[in-house]
Amino acid sequence: MKYKIVADSSANIYEKDGINFTSVPLKIVTSEREYTDIKGTDIEEMVTYLHGYKGRSSTSCPNIQDWLDAFEDADVVLGVAITSGLSGSYASAVQARDAYLAEHPDAKVLIVDSLSAGPELELIVEKMAEVVQAGLSFEEMCSSIEEYCRHSHLLFCLEHLDNLARNGRVSPAAAKIAGVLGIRIVGKASDEGTLQQLHKCRGESSAVTKTWKEMLNHGYHGGKVRMAHCLNPGIAQALSDRIRGSYPDADIKIIPCGALCSFYAERGGLMIGYEG
Repeated sequence: MKYKIVADSSANIYEKDGINFTSVPLKIVTSEREYTDIKGTDIEEMVTYLHGYKGRSSTSCPNIQDWLDAFEDADVVLGVAITSGLSGSYASAVQARDAYLAEHPDAKVLIVDSLSAGPELELIVEKMAEVVQAGLSFEEMCSSIEEYCRHSHLLFCLEHLDNLARNGRVSPAAAKIAGVLGIRIVGKASDEGTLQQLHKCRGESSAVTKTWKEMLNHGYHGGKVRMAHCLNPGIAQALSDRIRGSYPDADIKIIPCGALCSFYAERGGLMIGYEG
């Protein structure tokens, strides 16, 4: 039995030791350049270029064939996509699932709409690897993953909202507030998979405090934490220190954002996936 775990590149994961894993890339597109979200993309260059670019920029989701290629010839596929509230990646994955099952009627394919992005998808991928290694039946895998997703969460702490506003994800008024006089926006992925603003904070220290309080309010009690930052490891480390002050043995991992998450989080941004 061949198992395959697949996530689109919003997970910021491009390879995963010990499991059969494939990342399906999204793209960032302008009239002049195109960035594919793969390992090795120069994030510093991309973020600097986009900050000075005055034209329209957008993202492009994987198509059906991209997902089909990632499934390869697996007997069991477990896939997860960025929230359908922000991208068409999930819809493409579902169509790929249907096409794959038509060609491989004995295969089993689960596609999860994460209703989230970034490090929460990393948590879901880790759960997928866990259920595969546990030798569960497909039905048991689906049930376990579904239950896990009810207790995983995403928070974000952003200094800039310009790209989110340009692509209709937040209001232009909210984008004007962020970055002015050190204002940071703390928010979460809503139950519907959209971005919900929670706090306006002056300075990183205040933003870290509010983020930590939100984690506690949503049931965090020492479980896994996965963070992805856009060119700002300091704020991730500050939150990690705050968490370890209460939970010294917490399983915390900090990684840089890939291209897609860097496009939306922008320079200085932080995304936090955690178990509640």
